Amino acid sequence: MNGRIPVTIVTGFLGSGKTTLLRSLVARRLERRLAILINEFGEISIDSALVQDADDDQVRIHDFTHGLIAYGDDNQFVPAMQAIAARRAQVDHVLIETSGLALPTAVMERLQGPELGDHFILDATLAVVDTPLLLASQFDTGDAVAAMFARQLEAADVVVLNKIDALDDDALLLAEARVREGAPNVRFIELAYKAQLDVRLALGLRLHQPTRTEHQHAYAPLAAVPGPQASVLGGQRRLDGHVHSGMAAHSHGLATHKHFHEQDPGWLSFVLRSEAPQALAVLKDALQQTALAEPVLRCKGFVQCVDSGTMLVQGVRARIDVKPDASKPARSELVFIGYHLSRTKVAAVMSRVTGTRWS
Repeated sequence: MNGRIPVTIVTGFLGSGKTTLLRSLVARRLERRLAILINEFGEISIDSALVQDADDDQVRIHDFTHGLIAYGDDNQFVPAMQAIAARRAQVDHVLIETSGLALPTAVMERLQGPELGDHFILDATLAVVDTPLLLASQFDTGDAVAAMFARQLEAADVVVLNKIDALDDDALLLAEARVREGAPNVRFIELAYKAQLDVRLALGLRLHQPTRTEHQHAYAPLAAVPGPQASVLGGQRRLDGHVHSGMAAHSHGLATHKHFHEQDPGWLSFVLRSEAPQALAVLKDALQQTALAEPVLRCKGFVQCVDSGTMLVQGVRARIDVKPDASKPARSELVFIGYHLSRTKVAAVMSRVTGTRWS
C-alpha cells in the first residue's frame, strides 16, 4: 500500500445504525490502532459518546459537529487528517463516519487530493441500511430523503443490511434485490445481525488502487468478477454474515456531492433541553407523537428520567428505543433532525405531552 494509511468510510442515512456498527467494529478491531472521525449534523455530539467506551491508547476519536465533513466550507478535515498522517507509526487504519445527511464522495475526493493523497488510501466505503425501512418503501418516496439515500448507496463499495434480526430469508432476499435495483454496481452486500459485522468484512478489503487526482476517482477492478446475474443464497446465515454477489468495478463522478446538501436548506437540526426529570413512558409517547405531528426523521440524546436515571434515546421516525446509560448529563438534551422541521412546533408537542418545559 506504499505506506499509505487505509481509510474506511461509513455512510448511511439518518438512524441506519452507523454508530452502533462502528462501535462493534472498534470492539473487534483485532489489535488495529484506529483513528476515528465522527461527523454529526448538529450542535452537540452524541455518537462519539457511544463509541467512547472503547476509547484507549489504541483508539483515538475526533469529533466533527456543525456542518458536513470534507465539504467545501469545512476547514477541519484536512488538518485533522494531516495530524493523523504525522503520527503514521501509531495508526493502522482510519474510520470515518459521515453524517446521515452527507455523501461520502466529499471525503473520497479530499482523500485523493494533493494534500492527503500521498498519505492515505481509500480501503472501502460502507453504506449502512435500515433494512426494515427499506422494505417498508420509506426510501421510495421520490423526495429529498429518497434522493440522499440513493446517492449514498451509489457511492458505496459495500452495503451493510442492518437491523435484520427479525427478518426471514425471503425478506433478506427482497432487501438484496432492492439494493441491487437502486445500486447495481455495489460490490458486496453484508448482513449485520445484532448490529455486528465481522471486522474482516469491513476493514482491510483493499478495494481501491493508490491514486491521487483532483478530477477522477478510480476503483480497482477485482479479478473473477461474477456477472450481474449472480444471486444470493436463500440460507443467508450459512454465509457467516455476508453475501458477495453482483460484484463489478465501478466509478463515481466526484461532482455528485458538490452542493447536493447546500442546494437544499430544508434539512434542519436543533437541540431541545429540559431541566426537569422525565417519566419514561410519557417521554416515549411524547417522542412518538412529535414524530407523527412533525417531519422528524431522527432524534437522539440523553435524558434524565424519574426513577430510571440517565437514558440513551435513539429514535428513527416514530420508532423509539430507550435504554439505560452510564453517563450523567446535567440536563436532558435531545437532537432532532428532519426536513423543514419546526423547532417551535416540536418544542410545543414535547412540552405539552411531557408536562415539562422543552426549549
